Amino acid sequence: MYETCAFSGHRNLKEWDFDQALLDRVVLNLIKNGTENFLCGMALGFDMTAAESVIRLKDKYRVKLTAVLPCRNQSDVYSEAGKSRYKRILGCCDEVIVLSEEYYSGCMHARDRYMVENCDAVVCFLRKKGGGTYYTVNYAKKLNIPLIEL
Repeated sequence: MYETCAFSGHRNLKEWDFDQALLDRVVLNLIKNGTENFLCGMALGFDMTAAESVIRLKDKYRVKLTAVLPCRNQSDVYSEAGKSRYKRILGCCDEVIVLSEEYYSGCMHARDRYMVENCDAVVCFLRKKGGGTYYTVNYAKKLNIPLIEL
């Protein structure tokens, strides 16, 4: 049983073999097996898609969704549609943790380390060797945090 799970995955899901139904089944299975807390880094793509999977189940199950923001202005570079989605998801979160008031080089990795250090398992969607998800998965391996790979 994992009490707290974090999410990490690629931003552009259309480029890969992403399966929404599989993600939904994994999230539901985690909840049914005792996971009560989910950490989301609020990046475009997999992070927000995974958060939405949790949100859809919040009415039926007692689960908590926490947004872990690398910086307060994370969504400034998002499109208008991305910003709207971001705000909608934040409004459904039980807690929002802001790690830095301003963006700085390395703040995304600081967010990733925070999530790994504060979870019991990482649900990941990794298809390439490089980038933030690759960094996060390797950090989890270094700390012996179990990975649930989609």
